[in-house]
Amino acid sequence: MSESTVLDGALVAMCNALGEETRWSILTTLGEGDASASALARSLPVSRQAIAKHLAVLHEVGLVETVEAGREVRFRVVGARLSATARRLEAIGAEWDRRLAAIKQIAESI
Repeated sequence: MSESTVLDGALVAMCNALGEETRWSILTTLGEGDASASALARSLPVSRQAIAKHLAVLHEVGLVETVEAGREVRFRVVGARLSATARRLEAIGAEWDRRLAAIKQIAESI
């Protein structure tokens, strides 16, 4: 399996994780600061159990990490992972722009 295939698989998993509205809300809330699953459940219209499941998905794809604060476990957004994903998506978009420009040039020359 090539590195590109692995990267694309990771990108697909991340997009799947980001494509769920509750997980997006969790990331947005965590963007304001670290929070525990209980704190997230108090600020979002979702049960703590559901929050925990969503956090597990986000953690699995590397979008959040755990931070211990005494006996409490808080979650933090991994900004570098989001930035890397944005760069990969931008590279895919640029490749499509290049291909479309080539198609346009061919079509206009006919």
